Amino acid sequence: MKTKLVWGSRTLVMGILNLTPDSFSGDGLGIGEGAPERAVEQARRMVAEGADILDLGAESSRPGARPISVSEELERLLPALRAVRREMKEVILSVDTYKKEVVELALDEGADWINDIWGLRFDPQMAEGICRHDAGIILMHNGRALGDKVETVPEEKKQDTVQWVKEGLEQSLKIARQSGIKNESIILDVGIGFGKTVEQNLELINRLDEFRGMGFPILVGPSRKSFIGAILDLPPDQRLEGTAAAVAIAIARGADVIRVHDVRAMVRVAKMSDAILARS
Repeated sequence: MKTKLVWGSRTLVMGILNLTPDSFSGDGLGIGEGAPERAVEQARRMVAEGADILDLGAESSRPGARPISVSEELERLLPALRAVRREMKEVILSVDTYKKEVVELALDEGADWINDIWGLRFDPQMAEGICRHDAGIILMHNGRALGDKVETVPEEKKQDTVQWVKEGLEQSLKIARQSGIKNESIILDVGIGFGKTVEQNLELINRLDEFRGMGFPILVGPSRKSFIGAILDLPPDQRLEGTAAAVAIAIARGADVIRVHDVRAMVRVAKMSDAILARS
């Protein structure tokens, strides 16, 4: 991976840049005229607040969201990606996509990582571009039916949740390795909120340490998710405290990266959690 990081010294914070008009959290930057400028403004603010990585996503992955074409995704993504990369040479830029055509152009335009919500299972050929560019790849476990945005309770809920997620991640790792992606380029994400019940999400955060044995850095993205809303009976824009609790426990259980909307607050949560855990 081109971007070299020292894992384990402290928790890294990934700020979410939603380049969509229909984000579940209500923070989408919209599309059309002025969108790249809004992306740069938000990117600057997040970096000033302490973000180590910015994750740009041009297609909503919320349950029931309308799928968009490659051309529409690129139309939303590329102007913002170019603008942010031009302004910020050093920050790590991740692109949230599962389409190989988007991967190729995003990496050509300066993206460092690809964040794939299907863990290379939707389109295994996208691994070739990641390998060729020596890019980082976030392999996420997704409990939904492949390619589906409908949230369903998986049959596997009757089984051991951690084992089910591990098996799914191992499938993604097999694709990555067969494509020549280096181990050092891989980050794992247990997929909080993707095809999992409230109870499964809670269990995965509480048992996150059981994934450490897989030998890869772990990213966790609980920010404003519906499982928090289900417990606190609050809408997405009022889930800050619930997110903070989930982030703190995830860090205590071994998370290396937290993916969040509210960067300033979660940087503080991460710093305090690291201090308690005696991370430097």
